Amino acid sequence: MSKYVIGLDYGSDSARAVIVDATNGNELASSVKYYPRWVEGKYCDPSKNQYRQHPLDYIEVMEFIVKDSLSQCKPDVAKNVVGISIDTTGSTPVFVDEAGIPLAMKDEFRENPNAMFVLWKDHTAVKEADEINKLARNWKVDYTKYEGGVYSSEWVWAKTLHILREDESIKNAAASWIEHCDWMPAILTGKIAPKEVVRSRCSAGHKALWHAEWGGLPPKDFFEALDPVLVPFLDNLYTNTYPSDVKVGNITGEWAKKLGLPTDVAIGVGAFDCHMGAVGGEVTPNVLARAIGTSTCDIMTAKYEDVGDKLIAGICGQVDGSVIPGYVGLEAGQSAFGDVYAWFKKLIAWPVEKLIAGSDLISKETKEKLIAETLDKIIPVLSEEAMIIPMEESTIVALDWMNGRRTPDASQEVKGAITGLTLGSDAPRVFRALVEATAFGSKAIVDRFKREGVEIKEIIGLGGVAKKSTFVMQTLADVLNMPIKIATTEQTCAFGAAMFAAVVGKVYSNVEEAQKAMGQGFEKEYSPNPTQVAAYQEIYKKYESLGNFVNNNL
Repeated sequence: MSKYVIGLDYGSDSARAVIVDATNGNELASSVKYYPRWVEGKYCDPSKNQYRQHPLDYIEVMEFIVKDSLSQCKPDVAKNVVGISIDTTGSTPVFVDEAGIPLAMKDEFRENPNAMFVLWKDHTAVKEADEINKLARNWKVDYTKYEGGVYSSEWVWAKTLHILREDESIKNAAASWIEHCDWMPAILTGKIAPKEVVRSRCSAGHKALWHAEWGGLPPKDFFEALDPVLVPFLDNLYTNTYPSDVKVGNITGEWAKKLGLPTDVAIGVGAFDCHMGAVGGEVTPNVLARAIGTSTCDIMTAKYEDVGDKLIAGICGQVDGSVIPGYVGLEAGQSAFGDVYAWFKKLIAWPVEKLIAGSDLISKETKEKLIAETLDKIIPVLSEEAMIIPMEESTIVALDWMNGRRTPDASQEVKGAITGLTLGSDAPRVFRALVEATAFGSKAIVDRFKREGVEIKEIIGLGGVAKKSTFVMQTLADVLNMPIKIATTEQTCAFGAAMFAAVVGKVYSNVEEAQKAMGQGFEKEYSPNPTQVAAYQEIYKKYESLGNFVNNNL
């Protein structure tokens, strides 16, 4: 009898489920659904870089995608599901009460953005992140040293401190906080009380200053010096953390009934999307897996002997077992990648949406179809036109920091820039410069790893942009001067979660076994063009100069 597993992937805009045959990695079914409240723009304020998500979005979407996926399968599949594992964005925390219930689930907070999950790209806590960095650099131990030496406003302590200072009602009602990747396994197993929650090594090590060297989270006196408002939460947090090959528990009877599953389904420890995505993309030591979507997350694993006592500056953490148990997980990334292209699309689409919508020359139905068709074609047509522009005509240089900079050396205060414009600079030329900018931002990450003594043997491309855009991926290969292999699996994050589910469901004894048995290989490889490589080396120097100018003129 075959055994089946479910991988759940919670992205920024939607969640997806895959049902996989654990014996061979064949995907039986999948389902994707957007978060309904998020789509409406609720609880968000882009002008303040505030991005919040309601926990009900996560619960309702999970129920839909699991049941929808199972409905596509034969009846015996549901009966033979042995494991579920989950990845989410991060750091995406929420405040909870003594029972572990997110405050947004309580009547008095149901419309309060501060009671919602604070999405990874929420940058309202820049001031608090700066305070953490200043304190850590002058403390007897630098608790940021395993997180690249720079704490980000995208991470949990900055976010929680900001909200506690801003909202007295939250401060009075909250007993603890929990990451999204920990909350989903908690509700499925019923282990939601703060002291019962099984906490992820991935989220704690990369975002919460957890490390075995100092016995868990930083001590009370550090938080007291930062702000005493944080101290009461320490008793309801954690000391131990766990990698994702560990079982949290079995699914509760209530959730088994809701989802149509047996009650012996094992639920695994959660992790962040890109970490499980790297596993789904069959990452091995010293291979850089790049999950390329709205932003990028760059993940590597390294042997203990290769890292040793080395502290890798400016990345998003080096954490034992955060990707694959038995290896050090290394994380970096860009705060915006596909979002840079989406920004430009929105910019140039403004007259289409505003003027055509107000036209009296065509019917309402025709207007709607015309606007939809135009919006759908903007990026593909720009890519086609940009691809044929001769290198010698690339006079525009752009900086990809539209949403701040994650790596190297996190800063949400920096801004994007475009220079070298002339009266001949049309939309395809500006778009080409933006694509080059995102590739240059990627090169800055690769160069930082190499400078810090981390060998990169190969690059793997994962995610929507990697699979869909020939122009972007060829530009990236040329700028990095390295081949890039594209993973066959469409949903690598969900597929990586499925591999972990196969381990906690006892189909395999470790993650490497699951990868070998379930991996789907690679569908394509981009090789660098030597002529383009040489030209981009010169343009990259201009990118660096522009970055230095922006950094020095904040």
